[in-house]
Amino acid sequence: MLYIIGLGLADEKDITLRGLEAVKKCEKVYVEAYTSLLSFGVSSDGLSTLEELYGRPVTLADREMVEEKADDILSEARGSDVAFLVVGDPFGATTHTDLVVRAKKFGIRVEVIHNASVMNAVGVCGLQLYRYGETVSIPFFTETWRPDSFYEKILRNRQLGLHTLCLLDIRVKEPSLESLCRGRKCYEPPKFMNIQTAIEQLLEVEQIHGESAYSEESTCVGFARLGSGDQRVVACSMRELMDVDFGAPLHCLVIVGKTHPVEEEMLEFYTIKAQTVEEEMGLHCSL
Repeated sequence: MLYIIGLGLADEKDITLRGLEAVKKCEKVYVEAYTSLLSFGVSSDGLSTLEELYGRPVTLADREMVEEKADDILSEARGSDVAFLVVGDPFGATTHTDLVVRAKKFGIRVEVIHNASVMNAVGVCGLQLYRYGETVSIPFFTETWRPDSFYEKILRNRQLGLHTLCLLDIRVKEPSLESLCRGRKCYEPPKFMNIQTAIEQLLEVEQIHGESAYSEESTCVGFARLGSGDQRVVACSMRELMDVDFGAPLHCLVIVGKTHPVEEEMLEFYTIKAQTVEEEMGLHCSL
């Protein structure tokens, strides 16, 4: 059996009881570490934290392992129980859907155990989940690569009055371009996009397209470390969000569409108005 188990958003304790029971009976346990991260990251200390609670050795599965050696994981699942742990919910990334499809083609039984993910945790700000349009990803721009396919999706959502969840880029164990050109892989340090960088890139793309999908006065909600005890949720204009210190990753951003009065009432709890940035730094809304 291949178990694909969601870990939730914060730390090792967010796993469900059903998920924990499945992990404890598996002979091999992998944890995926490139589509999202738990609060303690992917260091050896982080793996020890998981191993202590789960009672099993845990193998870190980076992008290369999952994409290039998935057949090895599936081969193990033919004759034993194998757990593949995913931060958030198992189907929060297409990679995991592909793993399920490949397992079923090989005749391997698959059990999926769900958990909370960023896709539903953003509901904490009061914007109703059924009023969201297509989710977009904002990648890091480089000098030679500045993709903007997300712009048309945001524009379409806004025209329909829908909110847009923007997932911000995470780069973990990414080979540098220079090393690839030399035929050997040297990896860049981990890099996590913050809300300020995302807004800078969004405004740059708006300036190029000029279709008024949003502006620096558009109301947005910034999130940091969703699901953790120190999560950060702030609602204000894009321009005002640029001055808010959200702290450590992971960050995401919602561009607000047309709001219902109930949404506006809830959003008010997170809205910055007359406070200075210094005053806002001491405001932590956790409902």
